[in-house]
Amino acid sequence: MWFRADLRVADNPALYQACQADEVVAVYCLTQTQWDQHGVSRVQRSLIVRQIECLRLELEALNIPLIVLDCGTFERAVPAIVGLVEELSVETLFFNAQYELNEERMSREVQFELQSKGCDAHMLHDQCLISPGGVMTGKQTVPKVFSAFKRRYLADFYQLARAMAPKPTSRSTISVVSDVASLEGLSVSTPCDELWPAGENEAFARLEKFGEMRLRFYSRDRDHPARAATSTLSPYLAVGIISTAQCLYFALESEQASIDALGEGAQVWVSELIWRDFYRHVLWSRPDLCRHKPYKKETDALPWSSDAEAFEIWKEGRTGFPLVDAAMRQLKQTGWMHNRLRMVVAMFLTKHLNIDWRLGEAYFMSALVDADFASNNGGWQWSASTGVDAVPYFRIFNPIRQSERFDECGEFIRTFVPELGQIVDKTIHNPRLDQRARFGYPEMMVDHAKATANTKAMFKALSVVAK
Repeated sequence: MWFRADLRVADNPALYQACQADEVVAVYCLTQTQWDQHGVSRVQRSLIVRQIECLRLELEALNIPLIVLDCGTFERAVPAIVGLVEELSVETLFFNAQYELNEERMSREVQFELQSKGCDAHMLHDQCLISPGGVMTGKQTVPKVFSAFKRRYLADFYQLARAMAPKPTSRSTISVVSDVASLEGLSVSTPCDELWPAGENEAFARLEKFGEMRLRFYSRDRDHPARAATSTLSPYLAVGIISTAQCLYFALESEQASIDALGEGAQVWVSELIWRDFYRHVLWSRPDLCRHKPYKKETDALPWSSDAEAFEIWKEGRTGFPLVDAAMRQLKQTGWMHNRLRMVVAMFLTKHLNIDWRLGEAYFMSALVDADFASNNGGWQWSASTGVDAVPYFRIFNPIRQSERFDECGEFIRTFVPELGQIVDKTIHNPRLDQRARFGYPEMMVDHAKATANTKAMFKALSVVAK
C-alpha cells in the first residue's frame, strides 16, 4: 500500500483493497525537495510528519509495517518504490489517485515500471465521491459553471458516488518491521502545531462537534469570521486525515435525509464539499492549470503588476484596511484563514493592487496548513476573474463594506489588529486619520474607488483586444 495524500486507515479504498488481497506492507515517500519546489508550507509539513507517526501506530495495530522512504523528489520516488517492491517480492501495489500534473505523472510512471516487471499496480480514487470523468456535459466536458456541475452531481449521486471503504482488518504475520527513521530530526515544528493536532481521532472529533453544535446554523454563521461556525476540517482534508466522503455521509446520517432533502445548514456545507470535487474535476480536465495558466486563456494577457513592495505590505497585513490586515495576520499567526476572508484578501491583491494572482496563490501555498492545489488555485482564479465559473471582473468586494457586514462589532479585527483594540465604535472598520496616527496604524494604501475603476478598465481593454 503506497500512501500519498490519504494518510488514514478509515475510508481508504486502496488500503482496504490491499488488505483484502494479502499480507500488506505500507510505504510513504518523503519528498522534501519536491515540497520545496511546490512551496509546501512548514505548518503543513509539520502536520504531515506528525500524522505519519499516528498512521504508523494505526497500521501496527493491524500488523501492517510502515516504511518511509527518503526520496527527495517525485522522480527519485519511482525507482525507490520499484526497488522496495523487488526487495520484498511484492505481487501487487495499491494506491489512490492524485490529480495534480506531477503527481499524476508519477502514478503513471510507477504503474509502467511495475507492470513491466510483472507486478500489478492498482489505482483507486478516494479524493472525490464521484471520480473525475463522472460528471460531464453532453459534449463530454466538465461543466464550466458550478451550479450545472452540482445539478448533475446531485442527480447522479446515488448512482455514481463511491461508498465509504470499510475499516480494514489484517491477519498479517509478515516479518517486515516499520522503518520511519527518515522522519527523525526533521525540523518542521511550528508555533501553530498545537492548533492542528494530528490523528484520525482528532479529525473525527472535530467533525462530530461541528455536527452537534454548528451544522444547523452553518448557512447563517459561516461568513462571520469572529464566530466559531466552521468545521476547521480543511487541514485534515488537505493531507487526507479525513475524507470528503466521511464528511458528506456524516451530514446525511446526522440529518437522516437524502442528499437533496437536507436542512439549510447541511445543504450549504455539502455544497462546499462539492466545490472541492468540482475543482478536482476541473484540474483533471485542464492540467495546464498546474503550469500557472489561467482557466480563461485570454486573461493571460492581463498586464498584472509585480510590485514587490506592495506585495510585502499585503503579506504583512499593513494595507490600512482593517479586515484585510486582520485576515493576513490570522494567516501568519495560525496557518489558516477564514474562507470569506480568503476571497476578500485575494480580491484586494488582484483588483485593488492589480498584483498577479499567481503571486498570491503561491504565498497561500507557502503559508496555509490546509494548502491544497486544486482548491487554492480555483479560489484565487475565482477572485481574480480568470478561472472557471469566476466572479465577473466588475464585481469587486469593498473591504470596508465586507468588514461592516461580516465583522459588525469589529471583534475579529480587534483580535488580530490589537493596535485598534481601543476603538469601540464602527470607525474600527475605517479608522479616522487621527485614530490611525494615535494607534500607529497605516493609512489606506489605495483608494477603493480609483483602484476598482482601474481594474475594470484593465479588463475592458482586454475584451477589446480579444475582439
